[in-house]
Amino acid sequence: MLTKDLLRVSRAGGGYQPRFASEADETLAASVLGVYQGHVGEPRAHLQQALADLETEADDFKLVRGFAKLVDREATFETKAPIPPERVRRTVFSAAQAAGGVVTSDDRDAALAAAAAQLGSEPDALERSLYADRERAQVLTAVDPRWGPVDLVRQYNHSLAQTALFDATEVRVRSSDPKALVSAVKRLRLMYEIRKQEDGRREVVVTGPDSLFRTTRRYGTRFARLLRTVVKADEWELEATIDDRGTERTMRLSDDDPVQVPDAEPVAEVSFDSGIESDFAARFEALDLDWDLVREPEPLEAGRRVMIPDFAFDYQFADFRIFFEIMGFWTPEYVEKKLDQLDTLEDVEMLVAVDDSLGVGEQIEARDHRAIPYTGSVRIKDVRDALRRYEAELVAESAASIPDELRPEADVVSLDEVAAEHGTSEQALEDVRFPDHERVGQTLVRERVLDELAAELESGLSLSDVENLFDAHGLEEDSALLSALGYRVEWDGLSGGTIRSKQ
Repeated sequence: MLTKDLLRVSRAGGGYQPRFASEADETLAASVLGVYQGHVGEPRAHLQQALADLETEADDFKLVRGFAKLVDREATFETKAPIPPERVRRTVFSAAQAAGGVVTSDDRDAALAAAAAQLGSEPDALERSLYADRERAQVLTAVDPRWGPVDLVRQYNHSLAQTALFDATEVRVRSSDPKALVSAVKRLRLMYEIRKQEDGRREVVVTGPDSLFRTTRRYGTRFARLLRTVVKADEWELEATIDDRGTERTMRLSDDDPVQVPDAEPVAEVSFDSGIESDFAARFEALDLDWDLVREPEPLEAGRRVMIPDFAFDYQFADFRIFFEIMGFWTPEYVEKKLDQLDTLEDVEMLVAVDDSLGVGEQIEARDHRAIPYTGSVRIKDVRDALRRYEAELVAESAASIPDELRPEADVVSLDEVAAEHGTSEQALEDVRFPDHERVGQTLVRERVLDELAAELESGLSLSDVENLFDAHGLEEDSALLSALGYRVEWDGLSGGTIRSKQ
């Protein structure tokens, strides 16, 4: 992005169109690059003078400064001084004060000589060091731009368009990749809605607080960062309402304009709309439940608008999805839009976590969606309880398709493996009988194996020997097995344990 003082726009006809650089400006871009490369090892003041000379030769000085602003970010400036400048200044000023001040050049030379004697140096070294840390005196030590002249023009055009969005109050985008667009909008924490156009296309309307609060709070930099995602689509159109010093103007851009994705990282500042969502996702996924958490699922029809919920829960053992929206505190107008979306939402299962401060939980329940109130953060237990209501029905349906009896071929098999084989959850096997096996914890063990183990066990065996025996039979639930075979563990401090008969 450029600074606003370098913005070049045309206001012809009441519009607000960036004045992009063209192929004809590639020569000027090459000259700016050449100026920087030719002044490596020289003070910034010399570089600035050379750029000023170039401005007088160019048709538009702002274009030279725009190119220079971008190249300058790729340059390295260092303070080159025999002695640290701050130390020199303290010593010289102290020497001047001791001599009664500096009025003439002779007084100055005397102060420098006295300071040099204190520092064990020469007056000339102090002269070179005195103000070497000032910006104009710093030396250009390296410049390694990522672009040649052609790419510098492209980078400039992208940055110019971003800068033109600084004062946007609303941005409307039609894109051939709407999902990527909405994902970026949500990552940047911008308020938005999706409208269906008469031609069937979808328009993403993005707003900052300006239109709802005051124009003193702008989301301009976030609008600017959003542009990077917009221009990545094959086809796109952008229309922005600009607050041009109190005058409302309209800026229109499209894939016909020379705005391309620069050679830089895409928008990735935040992974979620908010810390609340990020925190919820991390805690939910850590539980390892029978539900997969899906970030930003497919759009849902909501009348003439479209809604993309924050999450969806997919049940692992059935084709069943529950959508999940987290409503934090926004403006009353924004909340009303959300409620309207829920009112016209297509027939889907929806959970809505609602910030208590909004006071709209009952309204959401009235729309046949389950409201989960929260303060500060969404409680996982509340979401888990809400999912259990669906889970009970899903487990019952799954259990109905499983035979009353199952006879696994393996001598030892976990319930998890049996459930996976039948495409269901362990819960659905709760009432299933296993005539050839005994349930030991979450493992099915053929009776013959238990008899063999019982014959090999006796009181006094070390726990480590017993564990090796169980491992040889592919058994892992040591405590449950010992209990089923009538043994307990007698612990001997940190040295290990010995098994004893329960009787």
